[in-house]
Amino acid sequence: MDVSFLKEFLIRIGLNDTMASWVAGMTWLIVLLLFSYLIYWITKKIILDTVIRFIKRSRTKRDDILLKHKIFEKLAHIVPMLFLYLVIPVFYSDHPVLLKVLDKFLGLYLVTVSVLLTNAILNALHSIYLTLPISRNRPIKGYVQVTQVLVYFTGLMFIISILFNTSVMKLLTGLGAMAAVLMLIFKDTILGFVASLQIAGNDMLKPGDWIEMPSRGADGTVLEISLYTVKVQNWDKTIVTIPTYSLVTESFKNWRGMEESGGRRIKKSVYIDIKSIRFCTPEMIEKYRKIHVLRDYIEQKEKEIAEYNKKYNIDNSVLVNGRRMTNIGTFRKYVQEYLRRHPMIHTDMTFMVRQLQSTEKGLPVEIYVFSKDQQWVNYETIQADIFDHIFAVIPEFDLRVFQEPSGYDILQLAEKKR
Repeated sequence: MDVSFLKEFLIRIGLNDTMASWVAGMTWLIVLLLFSYLIYWITKKIILDTVIRFIKRSRTKRDDILLKHKIFEKLAHIVPMLFLYLVIPVFYSDHPVLLKVLDKFLGLYLVTVSVLLTNAILNALHSIYLTLPISRNRPIKGYVQVTQVLVYFTGLMFIISILFNTSVMKLLTGLGAMAAVLMLIFKDTILGFVASLQIAGNDMLKPGDWIEMPSRGADGTVLEISLYTVKVQNWDKTIVTIPTYSLVTESFKNWRGMEESGGRRIKKSVYIDIKSIRFCTPEMIEKYRKIHVLRDYIEQKEKEIAEYNKKYNIDNSVLVNGRRMTNIGTFRKYVQEYLRRHPMIHTDMTFMVRQLQSTEKGLPVEIYVFSKDQQWVNYETIQADIFDHIFAVIPEFDLRVFQEPSGYDILQLAEKKR
């Protein structure tokens, strides 16, 4: 194919031979790159459209995993790469220097696409494996990660060999001889690189996540993730930098799951003085019956207890006989119904009002629910409003909140004895 007409045209309009040759070469390069991008776009569209139609018709869900990991998008890079590989020698046979540079570029392009494609295939195979029953007892994630590290390392070796015109075997030989020196000089780089791969591969962290890492004084939003450090802005606006590898070797809490769930946990206890717990008297029951959210509960509970005591001929003159309502049980039911009607509490997430193990401080009644509003200020306001109400309503159930005696209590007691 004769492609010298462009150079001849440039010479005719006044350029010298050298300048015309380079201008023609760069012009053809731009044209070929644009044409290769058009080929990539068409190939990608055809492949994806065909694959999506096939996947929609398929009954199995495992082929969706291949689409999720964008394997077919990466395969689309191969066609324009083959196009450039075939046509570049034709257009640049008279430009040995530029041809050599373009050959290196194509080599780097091939290695990069191959590494990314192999990595995507490994991730897809692992995702497919997780759909099998055997994956519950035989996890292979560690093996997949090791394979991915080897793939990245191999790709890096090929990239270096292409850039410096040397063989991979020579690189490996020299690397073995200098391994100790490299490990010493590039210790932080190697640790950071491996940690970055693990963080990205496991989706452990990304900018915008809220993390807690007390050992490093971090409690805030991730601003930046680099090879060496992760930058976190704490809620007090201070900035903390954490070595990237420490996020793999040490534990930290990522609140992303909470943010994605749509709820934020409220987990708080009220300590009830055990001496205030008692069976409900008829007067207490009549009082509780007037509480709107307890009306149906009282009616149902009275009927249930009456049927039980009648069935077993219980002597009601003794309180410990049979079944009876208690003020603590009625209080727990009230808190449940109050929270169930609260507009800012999720009822479709974990929802509990429970008793914990009693301690020397009394009986803990724990509220374990999720707020619909996750913003810190709003969440604290919702939580405070709920417990304001609970503390205020406790005396209505003839209960007392446990509180250790203060100096004022002791002084009051001493004055009474005088």
